[in-house]
Amino acid sequence: MIVAQQLTKRYGEKTAVDRLDFTVKPGTVTGFLGPNGAGKSTTMRMIVGLDAPSSGSVTVNGRRYAEHSAPLQEVGALLEAKSIHPGRSAFNHLNTLALTHGIPRSRVDEVVELTGLQSVAKKRAGAFSLGMGQRLGIAAALLGDPATIMLDEPVNGLDPEGVLWIRHLLTGLAEEGRTVFVSSHLMSEMALVADHLIIVGRGRLLADTTVRDLIRQSGGDTVKVASSDPARLREVLAGSGVEITGRSGSEELLVTGMEARSIGLKAAEHNIALFELSTKGVSLEEAFMELTRDDVEYHGLTTVGGPAATVESVETAKSDETAVTAGSAV
Repeated sequence: MIVAQQLTKRYGEKTAVDRLDFTVKPGTVTGFLGPNGAGKSTTMRMIVGLDAPSSGSVTVNGRRYAEHSAPLQEVGALLEAKSIHPGRSAFNHLNTLALTHGIPRSRVDEVVELTGLQSVAKKRAGAFSLGMGQRLGIAAALLGDPATIMLDEPVNGLDPEGVLWIRHLLTGLAEEGRTVFVSSHLMSEMALVADHLIIVGRGRLLADTTVRDLIRQSGGDTVKVASSDPARLREVLAGSGVEITGRSGSEELLVTGMEARSIGLKAAEHNIALFELSTKGVSLEEAFMELTRDDVEYHGLTTVGGPAATVESVETAKSDETAVTAGSAV
């Protein structure tokens, strides 16, 4: 479990993380989302002790990361896939970590097989593709068989087979009762694997919710229904938790709080003819964009018939610095 309480990090006048309160619980995949510069990387670095909070606290399994006698066996983290010596082979990199953390050689063989690195285990990591570097970083994160796993953009650089593999890996780890905390910009992947979401913008907490609830709050459960008698249909559907809107004189109603199937059954029960019955689809990406639209630091502008122009804010914090994998030997 990861618990942050009023977690804050400042770099001079820049507040990268602003009084975050959240809990990442075991047995579920929690997605950590936010625009670039939102403070995600800085938060993750503080979780594993690579940055010290300016105020507030964050603990892993009840203790600060530095207080664990065997941290790699408490939390496995991938914050930067290329944080390895390029001259070392994949096996030697993992074996070095194992030797310095009291982890048996047999576990090295296990994670090599688990991450599909058997054919390249003896090759120098510096020649790895981005995808293979990701697999090696994930292998290092899993080496200590930790109860908590924290991964930053784990599907970055993976091919379709690798993306499918990481999906099954994350959900499998959660099903084993582990705490799984994943940062990603790929909303389609988060929609498939995450149960819970923590969303930040400009260092502040914007949402601590489930995927389903976020989509619902963005109108994802709105049903559009057109009928021969909208006034009577409104009366029939009215009830606790049901919200009905519609323009005067229009055959169309927008209904939230009731599924399309239930609306259709209610209408049939009262002999009300329906001309249309459809659910408004809202993706996680659309819900995320709506929630964070006022917290984006980097905006792209395009000109008609000309090249794209980019407007960027100056980033003074270290939130986008290159991080090293927690527990890795330098």
